[in-house]
Amino acid sequence: MAAEKSLARYHRRRNFSKTAEPEGRGEEPSEEQPSYVVQIHDASSMHFDFRLEADGVLKSFAIPKGPSTDPHDKRFATPTEDHPLAYRDFEGTIPEGEYGGGTVIVWDHGTYRNATTGPDGHEVPLAEALEQGHASFRLDGRKLHGGYSLTRIRDTRNSGKEAWLLVKHADERASSTGTPDPRRARSARTGRTLNQVAADARPRAG
Repeated sequence: MAAEKSLARYHRRRNFSKTAEPEGRGEEPSEEQPSYVVQIHDASSMHFDFRLEADGVLKSFAIPKGPSTDPHDKRFATPTEDHPLAYRDFEGTIPEGEYGGGTVIVWDHGTYRNATTGPDGHEVPLAEALEQGHASFRLDGRKLHGGYSLTRIRDTRNSGKEAWLLVKHADERASSTGTPDPRRARSARTGRTLNQVAADARPRAG
C-alpha cells in the first residue's frame, strides 16, 4: 500500500494505453540485495536517470551529465517521481506528446549495498537517509562499482526545486574514465544505442 501511494504521481503523469512504460502494481521487492538502474533518456533534453530500489519503489534522480567514475566530478541531480520496480527493465521509445516522450536505454544495472550510518554507527534505511538529505551506497553493476554518495545541496521541496549532488567515492573502483557520450553508449541489456532503439520502434515501410 505504501509503494502504491508513492507511485501516485507516476501514474497520474502517464497514459498507459499509449506508453509501454510499466504500471508496476503489486510488485514484490528484491529478495536479496536491492537493485539499481541507470537509464539514458533522450527526451526534451538528454539526461541519465539514476534509480535506487527502496521501500518497494525506485527512488529516482535525473542527472544531466550522468554518474561519473571520477571522484573529482560532482554531478548535479534533480529528484523525480518514484518509479515502479518493473521500470528497471524498461527500454524503448515513449511516444511523442506523452510525458517524457523520447527513447530510453538501460545503460547500467545491478545491485547496491546501503552504506549510510547514523551518529550511533547503525545503518540508516536508504529512504530515510534520502529524506534526511544524504545517502551513501556501494554499487555492484555491469559498469558502475564502488562507493557513491547523494547529498542534498538545496532544500526547496515545497517549490519543487530541490537539488542534489552525486559524487563517486575515492576508493579502489574510482577512475578517470568519467561518463560516456550518451549517444554512443550501449545498453547493458541489449547492446543497442539510443539510435538503434529508436529505429527499432519505427513502423516498417510496406
